[in-house]
Amino acid sequence: MNIPEKIYCRTFQAVLHTALPVLPYRKPKLLDSINEVPYLFRKKDIDRVLLITDPSIRKLGITRPLEDMLEKSGITCMVYDKTVANPTSNNVEAARQLFLKYHCQAIIGFGGGSSIDCAKATGARIAKPRQKLSHMKGILKVHKKLPLLVAIPTTAGTGSEATLAAVIVDSETRHKYPINDFPLIPHYAVLDPEVTRSLPPHVTATTGMDALTHAIEAYIGHSTTAETRADATEAVRLIFANLDRACRNGDDMKARRNMLHAAYLAGSAFSKSYVGYVHAVAHSLGGKYNVPHGLANAVLLPHVLEAYGEAAHEKLAELAIAAGLVSRAESAKDGAEAMIHAIQEMKLRLDIPDVIPEIQEKDIPALARIAAKEANPLYPVPVLMNASQLEQFYYDVMEVSA
Repeated sequence: MNIPEKIYCRTFQAVLHTALPVLPYRKPKLLDSINEVPYLFRKKDIDRVLLITDPSIRKLGITRPLEDMLEKSGITCMVYDKTVANPTSNNVEAARQLFLKYHCQAIIGFGGGSSIDCAKATGARIAKPRQKLSHMKGILKVHKKLPLLVAIPTTAGTGSEATLAAVIVDSETRHKYPINDFPLIPHYAVLDPEVTRSLPPHVTATTGMDALTHAIEAYIGHSTTAETRADATEAVRLIFANLDRACRNGDDMKARRNMLHAAYLAGSAFSKSYVGYVHAVAHSLGGKYNVPHGLANAVLLPHVLEAYGEAAHEKLAELAIAAGLVSRAESAKDGAEAMIHAIQEMKLRLDIPDVIPEIQEKDIPALARIAAKEANPLYPVPVLMNASQLEQFYYDVMEVSA
């Protein structure tokens, strides 16, 4: 990246960082159990709601207890259960039509980040019926109050229940883009470990690594605050202490609850402090090949951290201390290396691969341009990179034919 481009990016990031104290960030109100949701709606005189989820969650019956409780409470619950792994603009429009047809008053996003992001984007389209979803991409393009939004995460990873972002794939172009605005922050988040109990080990692992990526990228960037540093540090500590346990024993409710809390904290941290090139590259892979976001993040994370080099050593070392990997006596370089090595070892233990076989070499320049456009100038990364520099990360994780 040339010097004028670097100056522009850093100036843009500095202005946003300066504005943090006056921007209308908020955290959702937390509920500990889905049992509290019907009472919440009754209290607010809401009797018709739209529940947005995905086919697997619905088929497994995970939404059934809440649906039954709502019915017993006299609350009509319409269900949209066609959300795909990387939610599309078509998903959003179908959900919006259901909301309008049945005169719903609130939205529940029930599932992983895909379902919650679909719920957020649906709320945005309801709030702005005359504006296409693609016109809301970027920063502060919604600026309208959404219907009451309740997020119920079934994976401990995306942190979408705490963030102002929704990531959507355009159904026609397959371009994956984020929508970022304060009204997208859910009004309530339900952190109930029981709804994560049936999550398979592989999904538990990759979504947990997604949360770790959120926490690390938020912490090592240039736009942190005391609050986001504290949230990210605690998230990293909780993930290193609980992710292996949750993967080994899905019935370990203490580990499940701790992972939900970690994902929420990491989501809160990156809402203010943003993410980095891991996410930008991962989003391009999700849009082009439908690679699950948590998996892409997990595969890419150590490569990007290595590439940041000395610029990230001090902060990575601080996180390594928080995770109990090194003592304060270690050098910043040794602490950073310990953190990257621990991530690689965690991937190995959790059977997360080192490559993403879907990547085609011919696609890499276009994918890198998409990633660079997303990240620059918004993401306050330790080291700025342009599209040609980002290409290396695709090669790093591309499957090489024998």
